[in-house]
Amino acid sequence: MNIILLSGGSGKRLWPLSNDVRSKQFIKIFKKDDGSYESMVQRMYNRILAIDPDAAITVATSKSQVSAIHNQIGERVGISVEPARRDTFPAIALAAAYLKDVQQVGEDEGVVICPVDPYVDDDYFRVLNEMFGIAEEREGGLTLMGIEPTYPSEKYGYIIPESKDKISRVSTFKEKPDAETAKGYIQKGALWNGGVFACRLSYILGRAHELIDFTDYKELYNKYKSLEKISFDYAVVEKESDIRVVRFSGVWKDLGTWNTLTEAMEDSSIGKVVLNDKCSNVHVINEMDVPVVCMGLKDMVVAASPEGVLVSDKEQSSYIKPIVDSINQQIMFSEKSWGSFKAVDVEDTSLTIKVTLRPGHRMNYHAHEHRDEVWTIVSGKGTAVVDGVKTPVGPGDVIEMKKGQRHTLIADTKIVAIEVQMGKDISVEDKIKCEEDF
Repeated sequence: MNIILLSGGSGKRLWPLSNDVRSKQFIKIFKKDDGSYESMVQRMYNRILAIDPDAAITVATSKSQVSAIHNQIGERVGISVEPARRDTFPAIALAAAYLKDVQQVGEDEGVVICPVDPYVDDDYFRVLNEMFGIAEEREGGLTLMGIEPTYPSEKYGYIIPESKDKISRVSTFKEKPDAETAKGYIQKGALWNGGVFACRLSYILGRAHELIDFTDYKELYNKYKSLEKISFDYAVVEKESDIRVVRFSGVWKDLGTWNTLTEAMEDSSIGKVVLNDKCSNVHVINEMDVPVVCMGLKDMVVAASPEGVLVSDKEQSSYIKPIVDSINQQIMFSEKSWGSFKAVDVEDTSLTIKVTLRPGHRMNYHAHEHRDEVWTIVSGKGTAVVDGVKTPVGPGDVIEMKKGQRHTLIADTKIVAIEVQMGKDISVEDKIKCEEDF
């Protein structure tokens, strides 16, 4: 199965666990059999492979999410990087060109496209596999997943099928309605449009070439920032006459707010949390190393991370985005392909962060124009490289880098280090990648 997972957004409705580089799909809240927790993207990836171990999975995403994706699901996954946000049609067109020109997928092969972040059960993945099979058999047209609605939602578009069969031709589409209109749609047998569809790769490429002037993946990538922002539904689906819908009646939830997210949590708390027996319908996620104690709370969500602390009534938590948009601060936590970093102190002319490198991984070889840095190794063993000179390092070792000096840290075992950045203009943009000279 060829599958494209659409991974976008900044997830500000789930602040403080999400930020501009860490969207909701990377938050680890789903409990596994061994007691550990996994994120939405890990859950989706692992369950696709459980249904089809040979599945070729490509994630369409922004550059800011690439490191987190590699950190959470490894290097096997393909990644189609969007140079800018241009909505779902350009993202899917670019991913299709990536499959053809980079991954060498044949144009006659089927492909399934779906969001990376719904909360679903195993039946969902079996339907994805079924849709892929339909796409392989059909020479043209689209196959959509229609989700059995559980209430008259105003958040989704609606698909009205011609029949109540498991697989049916589509009669018409309806835009996001008000609740009363949605009730009428449901009475007519309408299904939610969850943004899941399948077709042959040639179909997507054909529609892309009709609307965009490009020859191959490289040219499309280079002109991507100039493309019109347009959704796949509007650009393609609503103009297609040959559409079938596969009915899905299993678990499907859009976990876009704290209120809906906590409904999917198996435990009422994650991390160092104490709830007294007077708490009722309270969910707490604590990513800090200090305890969070809650007493006598009702219908509340509490979330603590290096980014901040949220204490909210569950219903009110869905209105957080405008408040978070007004907050301008340093990103305090990020997962990278090599590990992670967490800011522990922010001053006007210094930034102190805790860096964790995974065994066998390393930072990019790089330099800075506006800041000096000092590493203090807390635990683990590896090699520090400064201007091409290698130095073995272990607990207690201190490495200094001046402005302009090329440097990296290579982990033999897991390394934890404290990095102090010093300068007047400390910024994530102040990073120059360098060619290796060691």
